Amino acid sequence: MTTVRVMRFLVSAALCHALVIAASGCTSNLDPVTAATPSRGSSAGPAPSDRTPAPTPTPEPEPEPEPEPQDIELTLLAAGDVLPHGPVNDSATGSAGIDYSPLLSGIDPWVAGADLALCHLEAPVAPPGTTPTGYPVFAAPSELVRDLGEQGWDGCSTASNHAADAGYDGLAATLRALDRAGMGHVGTARNRRESRGAQHYELRREGRTVTIAHLSATYDLNGYSPPRGDWSVDLINTRRIVRQAEKARAAGADLVVVSLHDGYEYVTEPTPHQRDTTRALARSRQVDLVIGHHAHVPQPVERLRGGPRGDGMWVTYGLGNMLSNQGADCCGTWATAVGLLLVADVVQPPGGPARVKGVRWAATTVDLGAGHRLRGTRDALAHPDRGSLTVAALRERLRIAQDAVGDAANEQRKPPRPTGEPPRVIPRDR
Repeated sequence: MTTVRVMRFLVSAALCHALVIAASGCTSNLDPVTAATPSRGSSAGPAPSDRTPAPTPTPEPEPEPEPEPQDIELTLLAAGDVLPHGPVNDSATGSAGIDYSPLLSGIDPWVAGADLALCHLEAPVAPPGTTPTGYPVFAAPSELVRDLGEQGWDGCSTASNHAADAGYDGLAATLRALDRAGMGHVGTARNRRESRGAQHYELRREGRTVTIAHLSATYDLNGYSPPRGDWSVDLINTRRIVRQAEKARAAGADLVVVSLHDGYEYVTEPTPHQRDTTRALARSRQVDLVIGHHAHVPQPVERLRGGPRGDGMWVTYGLGNMLSNQGADCCGTWATAVGLLLVADVVQPPGGPARVKGVRWAATTVDLGAGHRLRGTRDALAHPDRGSLTVAALRERLRIAQDAVGDAANEQRKPPRPTGEPPRVIPRDR
């Protein structure tokens, strides 16, 4: 090889080695592996790797915020005297037996719409093996209690001037009938231990429980003595009622309601005894609401000073009759065929005490000519063809209710709606 050719070969090899990446197709007599490997200073990227890149972590979702605690709002419904006179029992009796449901059905939506519904059973139930009787010494068919339960009443007050009419056996039969119907009761008792406790109802709402305690007492027993000692029928004694209310609160009651059977029959104006008793209960700051019975005519609704938090205590002195045979022929006034449905609005804020924030009312009437049919007066006015009463008569009965109640509470024209499940009836200690 000549010198010139040797020099050309060396130049060519050096150039190929320097530009091996840019001109990878270059060949020379150099080692082929060396020629195919880029230098560390070249601009080519690193050799591909067989490792999978790590995934980007997914952020944890933000937890849902806890819902803000809400006020619990409830309605308590109460009605006037259930007084099963003989003609009322006759209207409930047919070929299939005794059934009061057709007589009561006119207020079905009101009872079904309340969160807690409390009736007042003025007459005892006839003891087993005895014949039911009406006025003047009552002993009602047990079907009356059965049908009140089926309508949706959660419990009844039972202290009245007729509570001892059928003796101890009648008293016991009444409470057994209420137990069978799944209803609470207070005001009469089968033994001393049962007499000491209020009737408690538990309502579960918003993950919390509101407990309402019910007490009941009467002014007298029509000359009878309590069948088994003073404990068998609660007579009105303000100090005792206050002690019972304190005990109920100590046992967990959030609200205490007291039913009082008191007043003058057929008189709208409350008696001094009614006013003294209710004022004392308001001053005690242990009672939230008083429900009145016995006068058989509607009486005023007022808000008295006092109450558990000092912001007042509502009292309905008398709710008239819910179901009876009374009217102008027997009692000199059609007001005895008029009743009131009391709707009490109960509120419990989160972490705070329950209270009665207001009360409303609706008028009812008994259509004697239609077989003692109980009706909401406003509903009867909207459908006068469904009963025997004229529009003029219905308007007069509504006016009686309006005049008696006064201006303290507003009229409610539509039934309430339940806010949750029915209450749990807590049996009284026996």
